[in-house]
Amino acid sequence: MITGKFQYKQVIAVRTDLGMSRGKMAVQVAHGSLSASENARVAHQDIWQAWYREGQKKVAVKVASEEELLELRREAINHRLSHALIRDAGMTELPPGTITVLGIGPAKSEIMDKVTGDLKLL
Repeated sequence: MITGKFQYKQVIAVRTDLGMSRGKMAVQVAHGSLSASENARVAHQDIWQAWYREGQKKVAVKVASEEELLELRREAINHRLSHALIRDAGMTELPPGTITVLGIGPAKSEIMDKVTGDLKLL
C-alpha cells in the first residue's frame, strides 16, 4: 500500500566528478538501487518487505569524489545498513573497475538520514 508518509527509503549516492552522461548515470543508479535492494532482501527481509509495500521510496544524492563515496560506505557499515558499491564494467564511458555509485538500504528513514541526510540531491 502506498501512503503519503514513507517510513523507509533507499538512497543512491552518485559520484559527480566522473563526468558521466545522463544515460550512464541513470544506468549506474539502477545498478546501485537493484543491488542494494537485493542485499537488503536477503539480509533484512522484514525491512525490505515493508519498504516494498509502501512504494519503494528512493532518493538520489551526489558526492564529489571516490573518497567521499567510500567514507559514506564506512558510515553505512557502521550503522549496519545493507548497501552495494558499484564498479563499472568499462564497456562505454569509464575505465573498468571505476567506482560509480553506492546504493544504501532500504532502511528506516531516520537511520538513513543519520548517514545521508547532509548530502545534496542529485
